[in-house]
Amino acid sequence: MALDVSPSQAFAHLTEQSADYDRMAKALAWLADRWQERPSLDEAAEAVGLSPFHFQRVFSRWAGVSPKTFVAAIAHAEARRSLEEGASVLDAAYDAGLSGPSRLHDLFIAQEAVTPGEVRRRGEGINLAWGWAPTPYGKGLFVMAPRGLAGLAFSDGDDEATFDDMHRRFPAADWRRDDAAAARMAIHAFAGGDQPLPVVLIGSPFNVQVWKALLRIPPGRTSTYGEIAGWAGKPRAYQATGGAIGANPISLLIPCHRAIAKDGRLTGYHWGLGRKAAMLGMEAVGASERGLTL
Repeated sequence: MALDVSPSQAFAHLTEQSADYDRMAKALAWLADRWQERPSLDEAAEAVGLSPFHFQRVFSRWAGVSPKTFVAAIAHAEARRSLEEGASVLDAAYDAGLSGPSRLHDLFIAQEAVTPGEVRRRGEGINLAWGWAPTPYGKGLFVMAPRGLAGLAFSDGDDEATFDDMHRRFPAADWRRDDAAAARMAIHAFAGGDQPLPVVLIGSPFNVQVWKALLRIPPGRTSTYGEIAGWAGKPRAYQATGGAIGANPISLLIPCHRAIAKDGRLTGYHWGLGRKAAMLGMEAVGASERGLTL
């Protein structure tokens, strides 16, 4: 999908989306706990201290759909349906190209960019640029290796803690700030472009296998930790798989938010359950709009 607006227009739109997400963060966290109850507009608005009119207007501007439609999309994407259908249907959906229309799945994985020795040395010898840029899910911290995006995290107001969380993964790397590069990466990731988005996977061989397994889950779908462990070649390694999913440094693009508990609960997410619900809901809405069966 080619970029049909100028980079400055795309960046301005991302900035507006990011601000709207910050306004809606409390509502999304509330919906993450109650989406199965299908709460009403008035209930959601009251929970965050807004009038129903103002809540509907800001939420719809961010999501592109009403809160009611958004919650319904999450319900259609929840795990029980996936469990009933079975993993083979997920495989068939992915093989049929259902994830193709999603820009965030148009990735080029460049895992060979670093050696196991560099990983063991906590990033020694790796050059990383980092910077802040707006995203549809709030303020994003982008970390870029020479060959592509190596990290994407989100700040909920404590930028220093967010950076420290990412920096401690590779403390010996050569870090330099470049907000302009982060802005270009944000536009590439969230506003489209002519070329695939290069993503560099920096991690242990097992972690990389798990992160690649996550890419088998199409947008608008979810899978259990057990299914993902099987795809990674370790069907009994539930705990290790959960650890690898939690260690994923590239939020959203490597979709750890699509991993949920066997009973369908939206379990822990490093960047918050509200953001996890936001990602799943937006993906489910997008899949529904493209006419895909959830």
